[in-house]
Amino acid sequence: MSVSEFLRQRAVEVSVSGSYSLPRWYDCEGQLRTFACRTKRVSPFRMIVDVPVVGKVGERVTSYFQDFGEFQCTISATLKAGFLMELDMTRERRAWMSEKLTWLEKKQKDASILELRNDARFVPQVSHSFLTLADGSTHACFIIDVSTAGVAISCEYDPQIGTPLAVGACVGRVIRKFDNGFAVKFAEKQQRDDLVRLVVRTPMLQLA
Repeated sequence: MSVSEFLRQRAVEVSVSGSYSLPRWYDCEGQLRTFACRTKRVSPFRMIVDVPVVGKVGERVTSYFQDFGEFQCTISATLKAGFLMELDMTRERRAWMSEKLTWLEKKQKDASILELRNDARFVPQVSHSFLTLADGSTHACFIIDVSTAGVAISCEYDPQIGTPLAVGACVGRVIRKFDNGFAVKFAEKQQRDDLVRLVVRTPMLQLA
């Protein structure tokens, strides 16, 4: 199915964090790499996900989402920074998925769950930015979440702990690595009101 066809179908605009692996991506130790991702539009049959590394049409994907569990999927269409996945599941699980999506849609409309503490981690509406390394090279990256003290990143680039870099316009250093990516601590604590503007950048905006 094409993305335009899916956009005409009944589905839920819901943001759920997860992870995925592609069949051709391995780390230096030969282990299959996992990357962070986030849903944008979901139905009991398919979903559009925002990702740091885009797979190819026809590839099999193993994915996991904190609210949905694990899926075996097939990429049916690609976007600039994401793809459309066809979900393989039983009829019973599709019925459960439909009920889950209805609940999540109602939960998203509840303003009380959107309140955040000043230092709490949150997910920006725009998930893509870029890293700038000390040598001036840049790498596209996916923002898992962010706070005034630092940011969690998933990226094709796999830095060592201690690597200095900038995420958008915020300078920091890699302090921790985890299954789906790595954490960057900012050199200086940022103001919450300025955070998204500074962190979420594109190379084109940087040059403007």
